[in-house]
Amino acid sequence: MAAHLLDDVRVDIGGQDELGAAADELERLAAASTRGDWRVGGLLATRPEVIAHFDGGATEHVAEARAGTARWIAALSPALAQPLADWLRSASRADQPDPAALAFARDLCRALGTARS
Repeated sequence: MAAHLLDDVRVDIGGQDELGAAADELERLAAASTRGDWRVGGLLATRPEVIAHFDGGATEHVAEARAGTARWIAALSPALAQPLADWLRSASRADQPDPAALAFARDLCRALGTARS
C-alpha cells in the first residue's frame, strides 16, 4: 500500500485508501437497496417502472423513470455492487492503481457525498 506516515499524519499517496473506501460505500449502498433482479416494466412506454423480481414470483416497485433512464437504472442494480467493489479492492492492492478505477471511486464518493477533501 502506498500510504505513508508523515509526522503522524497518514497520506494516501496512490489512492489505495480512496479505492477501498469507495468499495465500502458501494457495498453499504447496495445493502440498503432493494435486492432482486431489476427489470423495466409498467404500462406506459414514456414512464416505465423499474421492478425488482424475486424468487417465488414476488415483485417490488423500485422506481419510476423516463424512457431513456429506466434501462440504465435496471442495468446498474445492486447486483453489480459486489463485482465493482471487488474491482476497486483489487485496484487498491496494486502498486500503481488503475486510473480508471481511481476515477470511478472518486466520482462515486463525490456523488454519494462521501468524497475526501
